[in-house]
Amino acid sequence: MSDATRTRISRPKSRTFPGTRPRLACLLVPLVCGGIVGCPANQPDPAVRVSLRLVAVGLAAPLAMVTPNDGTKRLFVVEQVGRIRVLENDVLMDGAFLDVTDQIVPLDTQYDERGLLGLAFHPNFAANGRFFIVYNTPARDTSRADVDSILRLSEFHVSQTDASRADLASERVLLEVEKPQSNHNGGQLAFGSDGYLYFSIGDGGGVADSGAGHTPDIGNAQDKSSLLGKILRIDVDTRDPELPYAIPADNPFVSDPAARGEIFALGFRNPWKFSFDTDSGGRTRLFAGDVGQSIREEVDIVERGGNYGWRIREGTQCLDPENINIVPASCPDVDAAGAALISPMLDYSHGTGRAVIGGYVYRGAAIDALRGEYVFGDFSASFLRADGRLFAARESVEGEWSFSEITISGNANGRINRFLYGFGLDADGELYALTNATAQPVEGGGEIYRLVDPRRGN
Repeated sequence: MSDATRTRISRPKSRTFPGTRPRLACLLVPLVCGGIVGCPANQPDPAVRVSLRLVAVGLAAPLAMVTPNDGTKRLFVVEQVGRIRVLENDVLMDGAFLDVTDQIVPLDTQYDERGLLGLAFHPNFAANGRFFIVYNTPARDTSRADVDSILRLSEFHVSQTDASRADLASERVLLEVEKPQSNHNGGQLAFGSDGYLYFSIGDGGGVADSGAGHTPDIGNAQDKSSLLGKILRIDVDTRDPELPYAIPADNPFVSDPAARGEIFALGFRNPWKFSFDTDSGGRTRLFAGDVGQSIREEVDIVERGGNYGWRIREGTQCLDPENINIVPASCPDVDAAGAALISPMLDYSHGTGRAVIGGYVYRGAAIDALRGEYVFGDFSASFLRADGRLFAARESVEGEWSFSEITISGNANGRINRFLYGFGLDADGELYALTNATAQPVEGGGEIYRLVDPRRGN
């Protein structure tokens, strides 16, 4: 095929995987195409072009941007350092909607994956003022020696006297997960159309889901008694005042006494960003980008009870946890319970990028060429210079996915020329790229761009 290798979404059969060129273990949340699922062309596809319109500057590592369903069209920007800022009519409001900088773990200004990571507004936010955040708070004095920080899910309410401010005193801690290392936090939050809250958590950090704080022999991501390396699904509308949340009765492992009932899907390394999409036929799917280790980056379509393979596989490749840069000739295609491992929707090598950034299926009106396509990206092709990239993935009528790089109009190399941290979606379905000048959680280098059609400039 001229511009991309294609693959059908299916559960893998027993196979032997080709070798691939080793590289240094990735730093982030995290060498040429060959045998790559969804591998893009070596050059950007000139048929897919966008322009980037700058809408906000001076942010501190913007990781997420969310709009509440309250009719205001405000955009709420999550800064890794611990603040939520409000963007209204392309103007960044003074002050913070919420500031938890005193509650997050002290960040390493040279590099850190911890901080304030996720935000979700209750579907009925306009009436009840409830919203939810995820952040890393310091380990307690009573925590085990191998605990680096605690990943905390909390509920807050908006101020009753000022709709542009949260009530800091309203915090209600719903769930805490101890993490052995500082990286692989996940931290994405989103409500599904079922009204339940979904929450992604990485495998705990380190290399190959192994070592202190990781389940021996199988790792945390394959251990159903651990919440690490999973996507969770919980009911935050429980009527029991003694419970912070309830577990939906149709969660896949609620009847397994050896499993955590909160688990919706498992087998993830660092599910950094995920999103829901409902198509014109009413089908809703969950798309998740899972940051790889030494060889592959992947995007998954997440199914209830699905196992996505880490640390048995990395993307479509087999993994040897004892030798992460050498691909074994074969590996199991089922988990310890005999359930089939689910192949990624697409994956790519580290010749294309270093850390996948999950995005959204575009349903907006501004860019005709992207409508109905899954827009995602990569943090940067290098950790030494800002070289983030955007991609567009398309599905064939047979259910196969391919993708190509989006060209940034006006940039000589067709790329963002900044580190890509995340994506945002506004109330009209238009897309935004959240970027940073450096790979450091510091003040001032964050910028947000709206994706627009270069022919229209809208």
